[in-house]
Amino acid sequence: MNTRRQFIATVAASAAASSPIGALASEPKAAPKNSTSLSGRNGPEFGSVNAVIQKLKGGPDLPMSFLHRDHQDLADWKAKGRAKMFELLQYAPAKCDQNAEVVSRKDCGDYIREEVRFNTTPVFRVPATVLIPKNAKLPAPAVVALHSHGGYYLWGREREVETSDAIHPTLKEMRERGYGGKAYGIELVRRGYVVIAIDMFYWGERRVVLDDDPPEWKARSLTLSEEQVKAYHTRCNRDEEFMARTLFCAGVSWAGIIAWDDIRTVDYLITRPDVDPNRIACVGQSVGGLRSSYLAALDDRIKAAVVSSWMCSFPNQLEGHIRGIGFTKIIPGIYHLMDHPDIASLAMPKPLMVINGSQDRLFELAGVHAAHEKIAQCYAKAGVHEHFKSIIEDAPHQFNAERQADAWAWFEKWV
Repeated sequence: MNTRRQFIATVAASAAASSPIGALASEPKAAPKNSTSLSGRNGPEFGSVNAVIQKLKGGPDLPMSFLHRDHQDLADWKAKGRAKMFELLQYAPAKCDQNAEVVSRKDCGDYIREEVRFNTTPVFRVPATVLIPKNAKLPAPAVVALHSHGGYYLWGREREVETSDAIHPTLKEMRERGYGGKAYGIELVRRGYVVIAIDMFYWGERRVVLDDDPPEWKARSLTLSEEQVKAYHTRCNRDEEFMARTLFCAGVSWAGIIAWDDIRTVDYLITRPDVDPNRIACVGQSVGGLRSSYLAALDDRIKAAVVSSWMCSFPNQLEGHIRGIGFTKIIPGIYHLMDHPDIASLAMPKPLMVINGSQDRLFELAGVHAAHEKIAQCYAKAGVHEHFKSIIEDAPHQFNAERQADAWAWFEKWV
């Protein structure tokens, strides 16, 4: 297995190489490969059909990768790449006034917590929590904190921020497992950042509630048993497939809804007098990391980004790890043009930190290494190799306290 030190040395050599940096990213070589699929099957996920699927996927010479020989001008490539990404997201809602409203405000000692509502489209009114530092010079820098999937739907933004004085035991356990026990937005506000977190569509206050659901589910009662919480999450997880079908039949993609809501969150942030519009960053864990990569790629008002536990080469996932790519993460049609690391590279030249764990079974490990290497090559070709930081650690699917410290130091340096 490649050690983290060996991999970083490889990336550094790639970034500093004097050979033509317009060359294509190499195919993964020695990075380890998991032997079973996420379903537990030996061999390819789809057995006899795998050979056909492998022939359907895009090759290494993706025409809209910045590493392709046709792209030499960064601004021109970004304009074309973003336009194609917005086109394939299949979501272009009508512009609307956000009609922002502060519904509550609480003094939490060294910071203020506001509960806010604003429109991202004429259809969606989004709940948000905003944390404002009391001991910082205003306007202050801001961070968009993007919550994860986790198969955990009852609460969304509460992973990153506190929205009340009490939390459900299962939410506390989730923070312990995935976030080092922290609602990290609290640490960020205490470091002097205004922090905003919204509920992603299908999570938290935007979750699916059916007419015949038990009252405890509807109220998100803190008295819900662990079994009741699990039953709700099992239902939502099962129904993701049907929600995705519904959205596709309605003519939009789930990824498009998510990306647009996050961009409109920045629209709201820059209207606040306590926010410096020139110093906004974003961070996310798991699907929050995917959201962070999309937001940094599509919005130049983001000045630095951290992506935790979501960077891989999508074609590498097809054989045994496709179950790691949920419906919230699919942009139909784009993967013959750009791979996910190419999308993340649309953030250039802004500083980007990407964190993965080698024990994270959601991702095919050779594809993780290939993705980090490709981003490094893109940043090198753009002449800003020092703006990309790769971390692949011996850890599972998590954003632990050590990596959070790395992320906050990254923001301190660049934001």
